[in-house]
Amino acid sequence: MKFFTSQISYFIANKNTKTNISRLLKFVGVLLILITVYGVLFHIIMEMEGQKHSWMTGFYWTLVTMSTLGFGDITFTSDLGRFFSMMVLGSGILVLLIMLPFTFIEFFYAPWMEAQSRARAPRELPPTTKNHIVITSFDPITKSLIEKLKQYHINYVLLVQDLAKALELYDDGYVVMLGDADHPATYQKLQIHQASMVVANGSDMFNTNVAHTVREFNDNIKIVATANSHDSIDILKLAGCDHVLHMGNLLGRALSRRTLGQDAKVHTIGRLGDIIIAEATAHDTPLVGKTLRETQLREKMGINIVGIWERGNFLGSHPDTKISSHSVLMMAGSVEQLRKYDELVGIYGISDEPVIIIGGGRVGRAAAYHLKRRNIKFKIIDKNPNRIRNPHNFVLGDANDLNTLKKAGIETAHSVIISTNQDDINIYLTIYCRHLRPDIHIVARSTLERNVNSLHRAGADFVLSYATMGANAVFNIYEDNDIIMIAEGLNVFSLKTPKKIAGKTIIEADIRKNTGCNVIAYTHNGEQTINPDPTIPIPENSDLILIGETEAEEQFIQIFSDP
Repeated sequence: MKFFTSQISYFIANKNTKTNISRLLKFVGVLLILITVYGVLFHIIMEMEGQKHSWMTGFYWTLVTMSTLGFGDITFTSDLGRFFSMMVLGSGILVLLIMLPFTFIEFFYAPWMEAQSRARAPRELPPTTKNHIVITSFDPITKSLIEKLKQYHINYVLLVQDLAKALELYDDGYVVMLGDADHPATYQKLQIHQASMVVANGSDMFNTNVAHTVREFNDNIKIVATANSHDSIDILKLAGCDHVLHMGNLLGRALSRRTLGQDAKVHTIGRLGDIIIAEATAHDTPLVGKTLRETQLREKMGINIVGIWERGNFLGSHPDTKISSHSVLMMAGSVEQLRKYDELVGIYGISDEPVIIIGGGRVGRAAAYHLKRRNIKFKIIDKNPNRIRNPHNFVLGDANDLNTLKKAGIETAHSVIISTNQDDINIYLTIYCRHLRPDIHIVARSTLERNVNSLHRAGADFVLSYATMGANAVFNIYEDNDIIMIAEGLNVFSLKTPKKIAGKTIIEADIRKNTGCNVIAYTHNGEQTINPDPTIPIPENSDLILIGETEAEEQFIQIFSDP
C-alpha cells in the first residue's frame, strides 16, 4: 500500500501529468462526439429503410461496428446504409484500434510506468533520514562495503545518475536514490546535512567535484575518496576530502607484506594498540610436523598462535592442529614476544633471491616500492616497455613465456606476486607458476571477490581482494577503528564487548565453539591485555579484539550483539 501511494504521488507530481491527462480527455471527448453522431445517423438511415430501433440500439450498433466485432444482428439493406457501415467501420479501425491505444500508452500508461520506476528509485530522501552513509558510485569496493554496512546494521544510500541502472540496483536489493552527482540540489535531497559520511569512489575528477559540492552544505561530515593517481591526492584534500585512499598503493603494500619465504622471521601485518598481528612461514623450520601443543610457543615465549593459514584454508588454533611445510602461522603478541620467536626460529629458511612481481602497473610498482623499503630484492615482469624504469629490476616480456619467467628467476625465487588487474590472467599464471615450482610462495591479487576461491584452488597461498581491502579501509575510517585483513575472508577486528559476554570468562562464553572467532586481546581502561587468561572474566566496558573468517564475524555479531 505504501509503495502504491508513492507511485500515485510521483505520478501526480510529474509536471507533464496534467497536460497528458488533458490530452487524453480531449481525445475521449472527440470519440464520444463521433459515437453520438454515428448513433444519430444510424437512426436516420434506419428510418429511411423503414426499420425502427431504440437509441440504445443505435449506440450498441455503432460500438460493435467501430470495434470490428460485427455481430451481424442488425444490418442495413440499402446501399446508403452499407456505405455508412463501411465509413463507421473504417473510422473505428483508425480511432479505436490505432489512435486510442497509442494515446492511452503515450499519455497515461507510459507516465504511470515511469512513476512506478521513480517510486523505486526516489529523487529525494525523507527529511527524517539521518546518520546515513552516502555512496556516490557503484563498483567492486562499493559492493563489498555495502555488505559490511548491512552486517553492522548501518544505513546507507547509493546515489545513481542513470534511471535504468538505479532500477537494476534496486531490484538487486540496494537502497538507491536517483540524482545528478554534480548538482548541488541533489545533496540537499540526500539530507547531506544529517549524513555521517560521504564515500566518493568514482574517477579523480568526479570525486573532486563531489567533495567540493558536499562541503558547501556540511563542513563537518567525513568525506572519503579513492584516488587512481598519486598526483590527485593533494587536489582531493584541497577539495575537502578528509581521507584519500590510493588503492594501488594500499594493495601493493599489502601484497608485499605477504611475501613470506625469504626467512622464517615474523612479518608484521598490523597493530591494534600494543598488540602486534604477525605471521611467519613454517617452511624449513623445526616446527614442521609438530602440533601446536608440541611447539609450546605460548609456554616458552607467551606468543598466541591464533591460527594457521594454509593455501586458502584457515585451520584455527586447536592444540592438535599439525604444522606442515606450507603452513603460515598467524600470531598475536607484544614486540618482545615476537622478538623471542625470531631469535629461536628466524634463522631458518634464509634466502637472498629476489621476489618476482608479475605486472608492472600501479599495484605492481607499489609492491616493488614497499619491498625496496624492506631491503628485499625484486624483479618485475611486464610486456609494456613504457613501464620499464630500471632495467636491473625489470624484465621485458610476457609472463606466459617460460624463458621470461626463467630470466626473472622463477627457478630459484622464494615468492611471486601476481598483480595484474585481470582475474582470469591471474588464475592462469597462478596455475602455471604452481606447476613450475610446487614449493614457491604465491601471492595473487583478485579484483572481484567471486574469483578469490578460484585463485586459491589454482594454487595461490594468499589472495588479496581489491574490493574487500577498499571496503575495509573505508569502514575503518567510519568506525575510527582498525580491521586488519590477513587474507581474503580472514580479518582481525575490534568490537565493544557485548553485554552477553561481559563478566564471563572466555571458557564460559565459549566464543570459539559458538562462532569460530578467537579472542586474542581486550582493552579496558586504556590498558590492553594480550592473550588473556581464559579463566579470568572479561571486564565490562571493554573492547574485544578477535580473529575470524567473514562468516565467523557475522556469526559473532548475530549471537552476541546487544539488542
